Amino acid sequence: MKMEMIFIPSPATGHLMATVEMAERLLDENNRLSITVIIISFNSKTTSIIAALTAASNTRLRYEVISGEEQPTDLTATDSHVQILKPLVKDAVAKLLEQTRPDSPRLAGFVVDMYCTCMIDVADEFGVPSYLFYTSNAGFLGLLLHMQFMYAELVVPSLTRPYPLKCLPYIFKSKEWFSFFRTQARRFRETKGILVNTVAELEPHALKFLSNGDSDTPPAYSVGPVLHLKNDTDGSGHRFLWSLRRASPNVMKEPPREFSNLEEILPEGFIDGMKCKSHGPRISNMKARGKVIGWAPQAAVLEKPAVGGFISHGGWNSTLESLWFGVPTAIWPLYAEQKFNTFEMVEELGLSVEIRKYWRGDLLLGRTEMELVTAEEIERGIRVLMEQGSDVRKRVKEISEKCTVALMDGGSSRIALRKFLQDVADNIA
Repeated sequence: MKMEMIFIPSPATGHLMATVEMAERLLDENNRLSITVIIISFNSKTTSIIAALTAASNTRLRYEVISGEEQPTDLTATDSHVQILKPLVKDAVAKLLEQTRPDSPRLAGFVVDMYCTCMIDVADEFGVPSYLFYTSNAGFLGLLLHMQFMYAELVVPSLTRPYPLKCLPYIFKSKEWFSFFRTQARRFRETKGILVNTVAELEPHALKFLSNGDSDTPPAYSVGPVLHLKNDTDGSGHRFLWSLRRASPNVMKEPPREFSNLEEILPEGFIDGMKCKSHGPRISNMKARGKVIGWAPQAAVLEKPAVGGFISHGGWNSTLESLWFGVPTAIWPLYAEQKFNTFEMVEELGLSVEIRKYWRGDLLLGRTEMELVTAEEIERGIRVLMEQGSDVRKRVKEISEKCTVALMDGGSSRIALRKFLQDVADNIA
């Protein structure tokens, strides 16, 4: 049977590219499947990415772009900016169905991003099932699904050990945000299944909880790691890279910008010194070429065997990239679910070392409460990682190998992917 699925990613670049990668992986697995990705565009941050994607549209993977009226300038505990786009999404799907012929694929369902659960309502209007693409880890998904039953004691079924209150992300301490995510978790339960960007061998306990949960919990498919690793850089062939960007006064309104003239902010002679190979001035004693850049191609850097460690904020994409390339991390959580990720990676799984596991505030939501991390804490974390982290390094290498096997034919993630496609076919009315 030919099937058509509608994917609706969050506008954030990381979510969008993970969704595209997920769609491509499903298409590779089933040649009778076609997918339309409806891209929500609010601002110019993703203009070039969207242009490249739409230019690559084909008969099996199509992209439709709908534009919001204005860019959200602050994070608020609401999805109203996505809610108002439901009529546009409905119209886009209706036009797609108008083009159907007798041999056209049947609409099999919607796959919605974790921040686009309001689009479940649109799927309901078309009488098709919804599925969730959860771009973070199974452990935090378990916490979200369990949060409806949480009061004071933090025994989280998706973890093997008690979870400290001080490691709770800011969203759980804010009445406004707690209410928002509790509603999101309820909507998760309305779907027919959840694609989780994790690996069975990485989070076995969390996935066991999700598979043995109550009857209202949809099946979870561990299909990761879903990573966008296409490398279009010039090879990163330098002894050092220095990513230097102009700070943004408000990252919700505009991203960090590139410096137009690096010579104005770097010491005199620094740029010329990086070009030198011979002995001479002090700067050229490095005997190598360095490179000062703006945005850093993180995956391209992590794949270099010379990289021995990675200081990370603990975002799930970065965590999976580091595990994929076998690079141990020292984690410094900043916002969203990163405090949870840090606890899971450091305490639960032993795959990272900490710079600091918890602090007050959230970089995006609670700026006034933010604590400073000291230079001494950063130095200690790096020394532990590079000088004393042999056990962590060994476990990371083992998981890296398991991640590779998981994506091979017969691997756990390939099996889960096929199970998802079979369930989608079975759920067609």
